[in-house]
Amino acid sequence: MQQIAIRHHSFGKPLEVLQLEQIAQPEPQAGEVRVRLELATINPSDYGMIGGSYGSLRELPAVAGREGVGVVEALGSGVTGLEIGTRVRFPGEDGAWQASACVAAEDLLVVPSEVPVEQAAISFINPPTAYCLLRKVVDLQAGDWVVQNAGNSAVGLSVIQMAKAFGLKTISQVRREELVEPLKAMGADHVVIEGSGWAKGIAELTAGAPVRLALNSIGGESAIDQIKALGEGGTQVTFGGMVGDKVRFPTRFLIFNDVRLTGFWWDQYGKRHGVEAVREVMTEVYAMMADGRLKLPIEKTYSFAEYKAAIEHDGQPRLGKILLQPTSPEVKHPHVNPCGE
Repeated sequence: MQQIAIRHHSFGKPLEVLQLEQIAQPEPQAGEVRVRLELATINPSDYGMIGGSYGSLRELPAVAGREGVGVVEALGSGVTGLEIGTRVRFPGEDGAWQASACVAAEDLLVVPSEVPVEQAAISFINPPTAYCLLRKVVDLQAGDWVVQNAGNSAVGLSVIQMAKAFGLKTISQVRREELVEPLKAMGADHVVIEGSGWAKGIAELTAGAPVRLALNSIGGESAIDQIKALGEGGTQVTFGGMVGDKVRFPTRFLIFNDVRLTGFWWDQYGKRHGVEAVREVMTEVYAMMADGRLKLPIEKTYSFAEYKAAIEHDGQPRLGKILLQPTSPEVKHPHVNPCGE
């Protein structure tokens, strides 16, 4: 049998190299299950993988996408303790933008039924990253201050809501004035505009309390402002580099403020600590999603056939995530886009 997938045969810009194709539907081998995709997510890291610049790349041709949620639809021989219809993380190692994929049953991450499917679709990368940034880097106590850039990103929104649940205080950097009130409504203590000189008034924002943790996913001047705002012994953790601009080495702050610079990558955390450690983090994430302490906005859902419109929309100013769902259009040739574009 055949199924649809969004693939690329070379690395490059998504709108130039991605194609909607028919590929063979996989059959689960002994100890495996096949998972049918319900919803997939578009993440910035997807573009890095498609463009060939991400930390780990797939062999070409490659199915795009890293994150999605699905249901078990077929069991291989020897699989016990799993039921057809169980909601699980879609196996993204071989690409999430495809109708189905197979994975070892022992590696499955089951999603609690209390978690809404749209929230589950965006739960596997950004929320656990936010959780680890707040819980695994610095030993923060209730009342401590955290500053982050890209406050309107999925990680940023997760940090705001999780920090509120943990009793932490947040300062979120954004680029657009219209984001200030929505982020405050989610629980942000302060929202500041990039380039406004906000770091000079950090003592007023925190009433003199030190900023202990800075979360950087942008780089450039935004990251430098964070370093200036950190208190003595504060830590900046970088987990993204959105603008790609160079960051000047902060000699003065390293010496006189004892500032620490480190990094974090959720993929690496999972590889280092194993499946059970990932499940422990996800248990905490799902508990917050289930009781409403964590709820991320969804901008719009597109079909696979509309992937170009979805990617274009993803590049526009917005607050919520763009999702993809599979459909079953006729694809007459494996390298022809049925949308006619």
